[in-house]
Amino acid sequence: MSQHSHAKQQNWFARHKLLTAAGALVVVVGIGAAMSGGGDGDDAKTSAAGSTEKKEKKGTGQEDGGGKEKAAKGALKGNGTYQVGADIEPGTYRSLGNKLGCYWERAKDSSGDPDAILANDNVIGASYVTVKTEDKIFKTQGCKSWERVAEGQASGSPKTEMPGNGMYKVGADIAPGTYKSAGNKKDGCYWERAKDALHESADSILANENVTGNAIVTIAPGDAYFKTNGCSDWKKTG
Repeated sequence: MSQHSHAKQQNWFARHKLLTAAGALVVVVGIGAAMSGGGDGDDAKTSAAGSTEKKEKKGTGQEDGGGKEKAAKGALKGNGTYQVGADIEPGTYRSLGNKLGCYWERAKDSSGDPDAILANDNVIGASYVTVKTEDKIFKTQGCKSWERVAEGQASGSPKTEMPGNGMYKVGADIAPGTYKSAGNKKDGCYWERAKDALHESADSILANENVTGNAIVTIAPGDAYFKTNGCSDWKKTG
């Protein structure tokens, strides 16, 4: 699919698996495809559609991180292709404050083939991703800079409210508990409880749902991350 064709896709987030009323996990095909980033964070103008969907992403040629933001010392710029073990060390990385157009990709080689993609995501707001030792390539376009974060037990001053777009570390960014998001439009709100930041859908997702109207989810203390796209703000109710 050409980049021009991608631009005509509607701004829907991909749904990897959806919990049915019976509680079974079933595969749900995502609508749309990965969109090209237009710069480093603030310069990104292109919409995003899809999440960990194995679609080829067309580049913009801005591989030097040529946006307004400059990466802090030790951080990765938000535009570039990095070789794991040489340009980037394995570990968990975080990017904050992204607008439409941020895309990242973990790949098993540098062929550029869709089959080489191990995991990918289009991001609004905060995002986390764990780069594994056996990964070969980490690609990022249109994102804010990535900084490495400590792994293991989460600590911090977790909040009890969060925006409806982003990925949050449980116990550090947000407190566990029951949250409500009200008044969501049809097919626009997606949430996901995850056990890691690998974004490997079958193995990483504990539960997820597409929501119209009110959404209620209980985030367990043992959950690692909570991801939300296209939802109204979440507030802790219990």
